[in-house]
Amino acid sequence: MAQLNITIESEILHGLFTTNGRDEAFSKLLASILNQVLDVQSTEQIGAKRYERNGERKAYRNGLRERQMTTRIGTITLEVPRHRQGHFETDLFTRYQRSEQALILSMIEMVINGVSTRKIQKVTEELCGQSFSKSTVSALCKRLDPVIEAFCNRSLLKHYPFVIVDALYLKVRENTRVRSKGLLIAKGIREDGHREILGFQVSDSESETSWSEFFASLKRRGLEHVDLVVSDHHKGLVKAVRRCFQNSTWQRCQTHFSRNILDRTPKRLQPKLKELLKVMYDAPDMASARTMRNRMITEFEDKAPKAVAVLEAGFDDVMAVMSLPLKYRRRLRTTNSIERLNEEIRRRERVIRIFPNVKSVIRLIGALLIEQDEKWSTGRKYFDMSEYYQFINGHKTEADHMVA
Repeated sequence: MAQLNITIESEILHGLFTTNGRDEAFSKLLASILNQVLDVQSTEQIGAKRYERNGERKAYRNGLRERQMTTRIGTITLEVPRHRQGHFETDLFTRYQRSEQALILSMIEMVINGVSTRKIQKVTEELCGQSFSKSTVSALCKRLDPVIEAFCNRSLLKHYPFVIVDALYLKVRENTRVRSKGLLIAKGIREDGHREILGFQVSDSESETSWSEFFASLKRRGLEHVDLVVSDHHKGLVKAVRRCFQNSTWQRCQTHFSRNILDRTPKRLQPKLKELLKVMYDAPDMASARTMRNRMITEFEDKAPKAVAVLEAGFDDVMAVMSLPLKYRRRLRTTNSIERLNEEIRRRERVIRIFPNVKSVIRLIGALLIEQDEKWSTGRKYFDMSEYYQFINGHKTEADHMVA
């Protein structure tokens, strides 16, 4: 897409900074931005700006038609371009409203499961600013669910250099009881440097069996080889990683590792130990990291023996990232990147609080992850992988020489 220069009317801008009418100002701002996006898309498809004489023009403008979009800040009216001698196409509504639909559906299902039919219209109007019947909910599900199912079952690449996995817990109503369910998520870095949502799974727990089933599902979809897996130190997860990705290196999250150590350290010693751990993580090479580890062991083995025991046992796993070139280490030494994704999920989950069923979890989380995956695939690369493959190929050459 061509560069988009957004203009904002001074009246709208003023409204954003006033208490009265702020919601209305946000609605107008969103409508203004989206209308400008639609206008730019129209220009691209026609091949000419308004009133521009251009021999490469493919069509002509033919006015506008109004279309409403329901969002969490209200219903906004957009002006969709019409073309003569051509058809205007946009995926703006589909991409923007997919997670909105899922959020609304989850809220409505929650209401429908516990409120009589005659009250549904009134309550859904209060929740969503719009009336929904059971048949409407069913129709929306039929449109959204196949898209999410296709995303969850799509084929994966054979090789992902880096994979980051994590889990969070959600409350789900099941058989009239509220239960805690684990949401397992995997994010991969492709050979071209772009990020990708590999998949997700709702499980009863974060056990080795659950993680093994999840990894097996990724393999059935085509995943064969991973160079580095990044995760926290949950025992079931670690066992599943070592069982399912035997030829991969496991990187223990340094953020979680620091918490594990500091939790076993007297409070007065925590600031000093935290500082030394950071120096160890930022070490330029493995020899320097070992030197810092030995210093911490000598200094704290009598003062914080439990913390030192964790340090000694986990050092090799938490510093596994040192086997990579320097530019890749910071982003791959923790699960922070997937934690930010979890925050987006939490933001939606806080609206629902308790999901009415597992299907609603899959629907909402799936819609959110599809949108995130689309942003990553069309956005900037997460890594420039050229140095990584030079590094890998160099090590292969050295190994060949040693064998010879």
